[in-house]
Amino acid sequence: MAPKAGRRGTKRKAAEEEQPSVEEKKDRAGEEETGQEGPRVVIEHCKSCRVYRCHAEGVKSALLAARPGLTVVLNPEKPRKKSFEVTLLDGGKETSLWTGIKKGPPARLKFPEPKVVVEVLQETMEVKTQ
Repeated sequence: MAPKAGRRGTKRKAAEEEQPSVEEKKDRAGEEETGQEGPRVVIEHCKSCRVYRCHAEGVKSALLAARPGLTVVLNPEKPRKKSFEVTLLDGGKETSLWTGIKKGPPARLKFPEPKVVVEVLQETMEVKTQ
């Protein structure tokens, strides 16, 4: 029988270089905040099933095709269970473009057609510019 190498049950120490310092984390947070000027769209989708992510990617690509300068973020925070929600953040104001939280069953009712979300976004942006 082969001798044990003596590593069983011991934890490996992480290299100090891999862990960013507190100052680096603050710098990164400051860069993210400054890059979020203007309107942005937040898509919150559940992570329990791949279908939610697939639909979120479809809506994201449709929004970017309609408005190339728009910032679209997927799940900036931990999402709620069985949720699919599209929200427009402009300044300090939140506008819900689509929510499928209380829709279904069947589950396909939770997901919007990408063109519907784009139309609602266009209408919302036109109202804000007037």
